[in-house]
Amino acid sequence: MSTFTLDARDDLARAGTLRTRHGDVPTPAFMPVGTQAAVKGLVPDELRAAGATMILSNAYHCYLRPGASIVAQAGGLHEFMAWRGPILTDSGGFQIMSLARLSDVDDDGYHFASHLDGSRHTFTPESVVELQERLGSDVAMVLDDLVAAGVDDARVRQSSDRTLRWAERSLAAKRDPQQLTFAIVQGSTLPEVRRANARSLVALDFPGYAIGGLWVGERKETSHEMVGLTCAELPDTKPRYLMGVGTPEDLLACVGDGVDLFDCVYPTRCARHALALTAAGKLNLRNARFATDFGPLDERCGCAACATFSRAYLAHCFRAGEAIAPRMVSLHNVTFMTRLAADARVAILRGGFAAWRNEVLSAYGQDGRP
Repeated sequence: MSTFTLDARDDLARAGTLRTRHGDVPTPAFMPVGTQAAVKGLVPDELRAAGATMILSNAYHCYLRPGASIVAQAGGLHEFMAWRGPILTDSGGFQIMSLARLSDVDDDGYHFASHLDGSRHTFTPESVVELQERLGSDVAMVLDDLVAAGVDDARVRQSSDRTLRWAERSLAAKRDPQQLTFAIVQGSTLPEVRRANARSLVALDFPGYAIGGLWVGERKETSHEMVGLTCAELPDTKPRYLMGVGTPEDLLACVGDGVDLFDCVYPTRCARHALALTAAGKLNLRNARFATDFGPLDERCGCAACATFSRAYLAHCFRAGEAIAPRMVSLHNVTFMTRLAADARVAILRGGFAAWRNEVLSAYGQDGRP
């Protein structure tokens, strides 16, 4: 049975269904991020009520703390987190790259020092496959060689070639046939390298493909160009996942390019800084005008935060340092992003995605694509 069904297309935008051993994921879908096996401030029942169908955890962080053996003893991430739906685990390449002063990379893998205690570790394509199989996620990402924006062309080509070789090694190391393994397309902002890397990975016939190496310092216009040309090389019959991207504007633009899955810490990070995502744009609840605003965060939202608390109350709680404030705004922001993706799916199924997207972005303070 195929793990992905394309249910409808509207120009390049797609509505599909990803099938995993812990349930189906209608796409487009936004995945809340539980980096350390927890979505900050939210419990599983709240995530389900927010419309989350799949969440992301990070293999690098789970490896360092609490450790794969403890997660495995608990019965895997699903039991450990008490989340019964699908889980995707990232391999940790981005985290290691972002801690470059603590790591180095060669053809064997990443050699790095723990940011927790300085202990030395090595990630190879094979060890990362084994790690994610022990964690028990539904979708596992291969180890890739990620580079930041601005590196020289030779390093980009080396990254692309190494990522392809590591993908081949990852396939050979797989033991769990029910865990879906996604390859990651690299190539930074060099179009010909990115296209070639995508074609070579497609030839390996992975269950799905991720678009990596973007939103790491390059111009946003370039990011969107790279997403479009990468999607053009990927098969219609496989899911496409854009890694680490999740503002409302970027999500809607990239759905229009043919992306199916998104993840980002953006909703919960905004919440910790008193920023609420609404249909009319972002609200900074630290602004004085909200001290006497007794309306909900977003009149169009029915989440528990909007149904229970006013802007004035949450603004007060931020000023007072009460933990309920970032928690409730996180619940709202995650709800906003998951429903935005779900509404995009409805618009695609109806054949009116472009008009709907422009209407949403206009209300949000945008005038179309970034």
